[in-house]
Amino acid sequence: MMLEKIKEIQEEVEKFSVDTKEQLENFRLSFLSRNGKVSALFDDFKQVAGDQKRAVGQELNKLKKLAEERFSTWQSSLENTTQDQKSRLDLSLPVVPFTLGSRHPITLVRERIIQIFERMGFSVSEGPEIEDDWHNFSALNFPPDHPAREMQDTFFIEKNPDITLRTHTSSVQVRVMETTKPPIRTLSPGRVFRNEAISARAHCVFHQVEGMYIDKNVSFADLKNTLYHFVKEMFGKDTKIRFRPSFFPFTEPSAEIDISCIICKGKGCRICKQSGWVEIGGAGMMHPNVLENSKIDSSVYSGFAFGMGLERMSMLKYQINDLRLFTENDVRFLRQFTAAE
Repeated sequence: MMLEKIKEIQEEVEKFSVDTKEQLENFRLSFLSRNGKVSALFDDFKQVAGDQKRAVGQELNKLKKLAEERFSTWQSSLENTTQDQKSRLDLSLPVVPFTLGSRHPITLVRERIIQIFERMGFSVSEGPEIEDDWHNFSALNFPPDHPAREMQDTFFIEKNPDITLRTHTSSVQVRVMETTKPPIRTLSPGRVFRNEAISARAHCVFHQVEGMYIDKNVSFADLKNTLYHFVKEMFGKDTKIRFRPSFFPFTEPSAEIDISCIICKGKGCRICKQSGWVEIGGAGMMHPNVLENSKIDSSVYSGFAFGMGLERMSMLKYQINDLRLFTENDVRFLRQFTAAE
């Protein structure tokens, strides 16, 4: 039985023809690889009766030698053919044109934001995209029944203990507060994840940049002046900014940040829904509980925090009307931003 198998595979080896490297690799995988037919025969050889091992072993070795010799011959032949083709290259032909790419609009906006805040003394901090409940929710004063903890808003990797894909880069700020003594002035850009349906204005993966400043006697006036300066630098000196009262668990008082529509210059258009204003993020004074959770004495120190979406900022700056364009990898879209660098 074993000798018949060896003979069948020997016939397959002899009939096999190779003209390309792909065919040579198929031959190797079929016969000489660890899971190939010859290796399988050697595994079966262990079951051959003792009085037959000598005869079967000789035939098996002959088969292996035949397969290896054929592989070596074909390999040498293909290598020589490749060398001949190279030697016949016409070096006088013009080179194939190579077109340089461009940086992604989100990258451009991210770098510009970092540049502006670095000049105001902010450092850049980064953290893990997979977070535990403490850094993503509890340390930021989210109550146990907060809607953001539910499955419809958060991607949970596991429960009890809760491990999630971070829903904001505020988790990085918690890690900085836990390991750094005030004064702290840092910026946290990065990718975040929320369980949202993909549309022209929403995506389950997007980018944020969040800032934080903690020191003695930090006030809301410091927050306003910091963001006034940022908006003028980012969108132009004629851009106006306003703060609308809002609520966030981790800041008190809290506000939404609006800027005058840079497309219609505040006159009213489809982008700003005829209001003349567009929202770019949220901000507020850091809640005392957030400071205390990171062992920072809220009776001595105060601070402010703010956060903005990089996609929203990019859409405003470059007048992009569909969020999905950022992730489609369409060269025609990306090529437009070469000049923007």
